Amino acid sequence: MTPEKSVGSPMTAQQILDREFLEVRARIVKIAATLDRIDRSAAPTADAERMELIRQGLLLLLGNAPDRARQVQMLFSLPYQTDWPQRLGVPLENRG
Repeated sequence: MTPEKSVGSPMTAQQILDREFLEVRARIVKIAATLDRIDRSAAPTADAERMELIRQGLLLLLGNAPDRARQVQMLFSLPYQTDWPQRLGVPLENRG
């Protein structure tokens, strides 16, 4: 199987929606509440770069791409750097 193909779900779309609806709804409400609190904050404007990442992530969610989860993950991921253990101070004995 090629990476472009996705694995199908053993459940129907309706079964997935029935099972996940309340949790998804709660997460959307939580995001809305967080954005409201940011907008109402008396502090200076929030970090524009991170707010832009959130906006882009929400736009990806609204799209119809079959790989939205991957796209959102990549949006919020840092580029791979081969020296990450040294940069994060990971001791040599902890590296597999």
